[in-house]
Amino acid sequence: MVIDFHTHSFPDELADRAVGRLAQSGGIHNYLDGRVTSIQKSMKKAGIDYSILLPIATKPSQHTTINDIAVTTNDTFRESGLISFGTIHPDNEDYRDILRNLSKKGVPGIKLHPVFQRTNIDDPRYLNIISCAFDNDLIVSIHCGMDISFPNCDEASVERIANMIKEVPPRKLVLAHMGGWGMYNEVCDKLIGTPGVWLDTAFVLRNSPDFYFLSKEKFVDMVRTHGTDHILFGTDSPWSDQSEALKLIRESGLNNDEIRMILGDNAARLLDTFFSH
Repeated sequence: MVIDFHTHSFPDELADRAVGRLAQSGGIHNYLDGRVTSIQKSMKKAGIDYSILLPIATKPSQHTTINDIAVTTNDTFRESGLISFGTIHPDNEDYRDILRNLSKKGVPGIKLHPVFQRTNIDDPRYLNIISCAFDNDLIVSIHCGMDISFPNCDEASVERIANMIKEVPPRKLVLAHMGGWGMYNEVCDKLIGTPGVWLDTAFVLRNSPDFYFLSKEKFVDMVRTHGTDHILFGTDSPWSDQSEALKLIRESGLNNDEIRMILGDNAARLLDTFFSH
């Protein structure tokens, strides 16, 4: 089983505008148009069984519509191959009710994006949300590190992530982009090996690595130091090609058992409660 733990899609009527705006602001190429049907075609081509959709509320008012779509998406996940997380905004004062409702409806987790939500991840509002999410047995996936659209951002820095972890001991915490996009040395110093933390591989490998992307050697070292059983395959589609991302993992220098764990076994274990419903 292959599970892409980090993807994004948008309603058809919003996809062109949303993807176009993000591509322009980040100077980045989009491999898909952001529609659900497009990621399903990409999954079929790549041989991916399930993709996790990670929606982001950039306004407090958006959570209801987004979370309703998540519930509907998950009703047909076995046929569609798509599993959606929910979302919440740090300004949602009724966060307890929102998170309790997501858990009750079987949504497996939430996505937080400190940069897009313009809030430091160690802000007390986030700390309360994350703690409550864990209490409701929800997975918490967080954008970590720099953001290609906001080069001087600090909201999700490794230091702030470490501060957050000190305040809220992780249970089912997924740190995207190997714990901090473009900040890998700091990740190795402050986050690697933290219990209860999974790292996803989204947007960290390229054929020509540079400051923002990991070399194969550095990637393998981080994987093994953190613990291969807590690494999740992710692509950040539509910002990466799923087939190419799979190829990069398979050619990274990891052994077959490690690759199998990263591409699906670890995610299946983390999603065990969801799959058993």
